[in-house]
Amino acid sequence: MEYIMNDTVMSDTVNISHWLRKNSIKHPYKRAVVYPASRDRHGRVLYSQMTFVQLDTESDYLAYGLRDAGIKRGTRTILMVTPGIDFFCVTFALFKIGAIPVVVDPGMGIKRMLSCFQQSHPEAFIGIPKAHLLRMICPKYFQSVKTWITVGTKWLWGGYSLNNLFKTADKPFPTVATLRDEPAAILFTTGSTGPAKGVVYTHNNFDAQIRQIKEYFKIGEDEIDLPTFPLFALFDPALGMTAVIPDMDPTRPAHVNPEKIIEAIEDHGVTNMFASPALLNRVGQYGRENEILLPSMRRVVSAGAPVSPANIEQFSSMLNPDVEIHTPYGATEAVPVISIGSHEILKDTRKLSEQGYGMCVGRPICDTEVVIIKINDEHIGKWSDDLLVADNDVGEITVKAPLVTRNYFQNPRADLFAKIIYKK
Repeated sequence: MEYIMNDTVMSDTVNISHWLRKNSIKHPYKRAVVYPASRDRHGRVLYSQMTFVQLDTESDYLAYGLRDAGIKRGTRTILMVTPGIDFFCVTFALFKIGAIPVVVDPGMGIKRMLSCFQQSHPEAFIGIPKAHLLRMICPKYFQSVKTWITVGTKWLWGGYSLNNLFKTADKPFPTVATLRDEPAAILFTTGSTGPAKGVVYTHNNFDAQIRQIKEYFKIGEDEIDLPTFPLFALFDPALGMTAVIPDMDPTRPAHVNPEKIIEAIEDHGVTNMFASPALLNRVGQYGRENEILLPSMRRVVSAGAPVSPANIEQFSSMLNPDVEIHTPYGATEAVPVISIGSHEILKDTRKLSEQGYGMCVGRPICDTEVVIIKINDEHIGKWSDDLLVADNDVGEITVKAPLVTRNYFQNPRADLFAKIIYKK
């Protein structure tokens, strides 16, 4: 459960794409995105790459083209693009326009994914050919869409081709001055604990996430990231990190080829990696069995499911002794909220977890406030200190921070049961 403050809405503007512009000025020739384009006859990876200034410029060019195609401020736009350079260009172009990307995890299954798209009442659709085939087979879920754009080969379904929308310009795209509480994206929950819901992220939510991640994990200016979850890859250009896209199917992390993950880390001197517990276990097992060391790594972040101490210990065998595996906790509605490092887990909390006391999730991050309230199946309209439980009592978690989202998309009932209005 999250609670919000309704008396801190600021009138000034922020657009999450400004982080990319800032880094393109500060580190113009640093690699922003590296993508495994192909392999030669010896199996060596051939990489494509784009610098920060190139990514900023290309997303400007695309923003001009998308605007001409009818995508404008507030246009809800389904995004079904595989991880790669186009993925970054499209997303930051949409942010610059002030459009609203709609993102659904394809791992939830086609039926639930289509339902999520229909709930969002999309007005534009940007996707690879396979995605367009899906919408041709199931047209009832996309009746509100007016603009179709294909990333890749466009067949017989009409609309625009992304390659033809890049408009060379002699000046940067005039990024829309979006308000802090203006929607920036709609990200759907996985639906693992109930029907999937569209979480409305504002530009301020994203901005707060970037600041908190950068501060808590002490992200340096020379960092190189291996984001094995595509959505988290989008943080990299804003954080100033080089994003090395892994050669894997992101919907099947438990079946990843460990050699390809280790190959990417060694090829680029990766310093940071986000990995699900399933991927961590598979790569860690391979690494320990083959006595592999990863000296470039500075931190590993694992989330999305409980991470067992045994899994952490196994993967740690590949890391320098001072490097930690962080296990942050959160939800689509608010992330990250809490975190704990592997040193504390293996030294202090492991023995309690293995005795059945549960998994320790750590402490609140930075300026995030977390308190426990009495369990209540009814909606709570406004915050009151009477809701608090006594120390050591079981209750529900509430979170207050700038990164906490304020509402779900057109779902007032879900808002009632998940949000609490807070006033000083």
